[in-house]
Amino acid sequence: MLARYARNRRLADAVHRWAFCALKGSPGARAYHDALRARGTGHQAALRQRLRAVGHPVAGLALVAPCCAMDHQGQLRRAALALGIPDDEVSRFIQHLRLSIRLSAGSSGVPVGQFGGLPRLPVGMDWPSDGVSPLPFIFSVDCAALPRVDGFGLPADGSLLFFLNHEQAAATGERRYGRVVYVPAGTDTEVAAGSTDHAFVDKQYDVGATLRAEFPDWFGADEGDEDEEDEDDLSPFQQQLARDLERDVPHLDELCALANDLWPPDNGYASAYIGGYADEEVIKSIAEQTLAWREKTGEIVIPVAKWYSHVERETHRLTTEWVSLARFPVDNEFYYRSDGSFVIRHDDLAAGRLDEALSVAELIP
Repeated sequence: MLARYARNRRLADAVHRWAFCALKGSPGARAYHDALRARGTGHQAALRQRLRAVGHPVAGLALVAPCCAMDHQGQLRRAALALGIPDDEVSRFIQHLRLSIRLSAGSSGVPVGQFGGLPRLPVGMDWPSDGVSPLPFIFSVDCAALPRVDGFGLPADGSLLFFLNHEQAAATGERRYGRVVYVPAGTDTEVAAGSTDHAFVDKQYDVGATLRAEFPDWFGADEGDEDEEDEDDLSPFQQQLARDLERDVPHLDELCALANDLWPPDNGYASAYIGGYADEEVIKSIAEQTLAWREKTGEIVIPVAKWYSHVERETHRLTTEWVSLARFPVDNEFYYRSDGSFVIRHDDLAAGRLDEALSVAELIP
């Protein structure tokens, strides 16, 4: 079938115009269109194919114009209401739901980023360093090609590049061993000078993107997560949070299942996650530093016996202020597990203060 003639012509014309305009406004849409044309697909057919790629002509706008945010909360709300779940329950549930962008080499669709290899930096910019040595380049993403996520203030366009010396970051905790570089759209760039044989340059490969539903650690809703916590593993404070949620959201299991249907859990190896919840241990460390500083300045006094409970409550509060900018495994043959991440406050991300991101690394023997 070349085209359907029994259709809403006004809607078809509008969607066609959106698809056509996206060729200029979205690098991701342009790349996908060019790839289809290179395989012999006609221009009009390529426009229709980009709409069909996500299974629905209107939903296809997420691919055609990634700079336009999808209403994911509305998508979940409509599906839940169709199942007869009260709207107030859905609203309380959504307060705890975050979507992360899963990057993997096996994802279908247009490549949205590059892992390893040599990065593209602004013309004349030196390779980021810790002041002494070049920082290993981890990956970069085209912000315009990423799926937009409700409430997650990534730049609408331009590129993000992540550099991290995970061994030094883990050993010292110093910020100079991690760096996030934002390159605005339209900036003249060039492949950074260097050799792919250098120790800080890994093998290059492209990644695609999909969305994944995430919940707090105490939620117990991440299906397929081998580290999912039983209630006995939760602290009394976390158990109370879980009980309060079950009381306020009687259809909790149905809503969790619905969210995981819309944005499925992991399936295979992920190169990185953008967005979602920051690691609880990272936020706990920030909470401890925050409380210690407030005590030192005389703002508060915390009895030793109540220190842990105060840290738990502060960690819970800070979870709403901080977001994971990026989380990724790092190859290291000397450790059982090696992870790197960047966390940032919602306010700093929304304001474009990406230099405020904190780099964190974890090495487990």
